[in-house]
Amino acid sequence: MTEAPADWRASWSKRTQARVIPRIVAPIIGALGRSYRWRAEGAEHMEAVARSGHPPIMAFWHGRILSATLYFRDRGIVVVTSANFDGEWIAAVIRRFGYGSARGSSSRGGARALVELRKLMAQGQGAAFTLDGPRGPARVAQPGAVFLSQVTGHPIVPFHIEASKAWTAKSWDRTQVPKPGATVGIAIGEPYVVTTAADEAGRETACRDLEARLTTLEARARTLAGLA
Repeated sequence: MTEAPADWRASWSKRTQARVIPRIVAPIIGALGRSYRWRAEGAEHMEAVARSGHPPIMAFWHGRILSATLYFRDRGIVVVTSANFDGEWIAAVIRRFGYGSARGSSSRGGARALVELRKLMAQGQGAAFTLDGPRGPARVAQPGAVFLSQVTGHPIVPFHIEASKAWTAKSWDRTQVPKPGATVGIAIGEPYVVTTAADEAGRETACRDLEARLTTLEARARTLAGLA
């Protein structure tokens, strides 16, 4: 019998992993979430955006993906996920928590993902961006969310999450996974709209402004979590 080509076997292996990983990971994430005690500040900003009829562009740091996924679940928010294998299973996991996905990243398929996000937002869906994703540098805002706000007129809503106790990965983004029973504080900032007249320098200014806002929100989230 002729042996299947190595690249076919690798592809089959990855497809299998993409199906299996979400079935294992999603229940674990859900169980962790049910054990958390949430303390939120700034929910009125989300309510104001909802009343405006303009779905928000949620913006946060890459290292807070897990807790953000749990807090904003089942709201029909669309998230940009990588076009590679990791993005495949991540998209499958977040779908189990009520999210949609637009495949792409700043390094691959990003323009296509932004076009898809623009279309979905016109249909009434919100979006979410890890401002420093997918590869960093950590806590340096990339222009994707700013550009999307500029072309759609929809507001960016920055937020930050901290936990009273957590595991922290030794990754570039210092991914935080709150431990069972943690108090998790989330600070949500005021909506921020990027003017359509903004040029490249204006978009750069908006990125730096978002970084400053997230620094302030981090301090508030730490207080809510009992860390300060």
